Amino acid sequence: MGLGVVGLPTAAYFQRLGCDVIGYDISRKAVENAQSHIEATTKIDGIPSDTEVFVVCVSTRLVGEKPDLSSVYDVCHKIASFNPRLVSIESTVPVGTCRDIHRSVFDGKFNVAHLPHRYWPEDPERHGVAQLRVLGAVDQQSMREAKDFYRAVNIPWFKADTIEIAELTKIAENAYRYVQIAFAEELRVICERNKVDFGSLRNSCNTKWNVDLPEARDGIGGTCLPKDIRYLMATARNGFHEPELLHGAIQADRKYAKHLSEALVYV
Repeated sequence: MGLGVVGLPTAAYFQRLGCDVIGYDISRKAVENAQSHIEATTKIDGIPSDTEVFVVCVSTRLVGEKPDLSSVYDVCHKIASFNPRLVSIESTVPVGTCRDIHRSVFDGKFNVAHLPHRYWPEDPERHGVAQLRVLGAVDQQSMREAKDFYRAVNIPWFKADTIEIAELTKIAENAYRYVQIAFAEELRVICERNKVDFGSLRNSCNTKWNVDLPEARDGIGGTCLPKDIRYLMATARNGFHEPELLHGAIQADRKYAKHLSEALVYV
């Protein structure tokens, strides 16, 4: 369910292992692109009624600064008309989403697991579908079904104590990376304002065993890191905590982008 940057490689991977796979997406363009790799459809009634496992890989977004999970809920409402053995949500979602879907969409009838993707399209060989991931489930039976399924398709997993930990793991690891890059960006600004070579400083710092300063390039782009740090902020605020460090990282990235534009105008 979902044939985008993550969904299509996931479906193609399952098919290469001999699974009987049908891909679904509401986008005709995505389906047409997928059809050279797998059987795919835009129609929910094109999915066999005896489908055993649904793997949800639809994109999640932001509306302003808030999580937009409409795509996940929409596709799960469609899955509710079937009777699957397992629904595995691989999309990135905030804490509490999977359990709410299990209760409010599936009425507690289906086994639900969460195995958030770590797919990196720039290096699908080392960081593709079949890499170690974190697995959570809403209950013990769901965990058993999920373990059996992912063991059968050769995807390694680390068992999270709860499904909420699996949800939080994905957004925390991406927020952590965001903060690392934002620190490097701010450090580069400090260097340039003091006429110090940032690259040379970075090389010096990275000789220490517990330091790994990333590069400071053109600002933090893409979809995952900017989205997931805000998902973590939303989770913090749900618990009545204002995440000052995360907010500061976002502000640092914005100031870095401004610094780059000012430098470009100066040149």
